[in-house]
Amino acid sequence: MKSQDLLQSNRKIVQFVRFGLVGTLATATHYGLYLLLLPWTYDNVAYTIGYATSFLMNFMLTSFFTFRTRPTLKKLAGFSGSHGVNYLLHMVLFNIYLFLGVPPEWAPLPVYAVCVPVNFMLVRFVMRRKQKHGQEPEKITET
Repeated sequence: MKSQDLLQSNRKIVQFVRFGLVGTLATATHYGLYLLLLPWTYDNVAYTIGYATSFLMNFMLTSFFTFRTRPTLKKLAGFSGSHGVNYLLHMVLFNIYLFLGVPPEWAPLPVYAVCVPVNFMLVRFVMRRKQKHGQEPEKITET
């Protein structure tokens, strides 16, 4: 294996670990807020508020920390689009688990098991997409 290939492979591993850290924090934020709101509102409302809050935090951390790119409105639109798809998947699965009798406190957990890998692929595509004329995305230089 060439050293350049090894370096690229290591970058992808580091990127995946960063994604995992950000995703874990976003998921914990989502789930924590959901549990906090659940006694006072409908489960779908609590789930949506938790999702929206974690979405905003996730976008900023994904831009700066995971993929080392600058956040732009275009990326926010793409990120929103990928998360729109992800949100629909979340809500469908969440309500299926509730319908099957999974307690509301536990229903988000199997949803995360399905949606997190799907979300990684969607977000990676948006955040790392090449710009016009085949340019690499604008990166933040590491210091």
